[in-house]
Amino acid sequence: MRAPKHSPELAGFVAALDPINRLAEAAPGFVWRLKGGDGPQGTVEHGYGDHLLINFSVWESRDTLWDFIYRSGHLAVLQRRREWFLRMAEPYTVMWWIPEGHVPTLAEGMERLGRLRTQGPTPEAFTFKDFHGAPGAPGTGDAEETEGVRGAGAPSM
Repeated sequence: MRAPKHSPELAGFVAALDPINRLAEAAPGFVWRLKGGDGPQGTVEHGYGDHLLINFSVWESRDTLWDFIYRSGHLAVLQRRREWFLRMAEPYTVMWWIPEGHVPTLAEGMERLGRLRTQGPTPEAFTFKDFHGAPGAPGTGDAEETEGVRGAGAPSM
């Protein structure tokens, strides 16, 4: 972040949290998100530094997450991100597949992000640009069934 969450510089971003979170929760394919409390602008408390804002969610598929990010009202907020966030030289979002019913932890997300940063994209930690299909998906060489697998990810800042 360019400034602390409660600073005037971040006011526009903080004001967008509640409507964007409600939009996500109503979006097709949304499964779950890590919440920082019951308040409309609550953010996840963590020990990873003051300039890290966590956005961590589970979606039914890459496509449903993509549609929410780039084909909904979220896009207008995303296009303003440079007003509120500094440009990052290393990956700051990550995706991976989880079994249906699994609720990922923040520690798991941060571990996956660390893996992406040190090893690059792999089937265990990847991005939209360097995407890896679900286990058992055509072209993965994996004999497991795809049923019951969901996408998780994106501890982002």
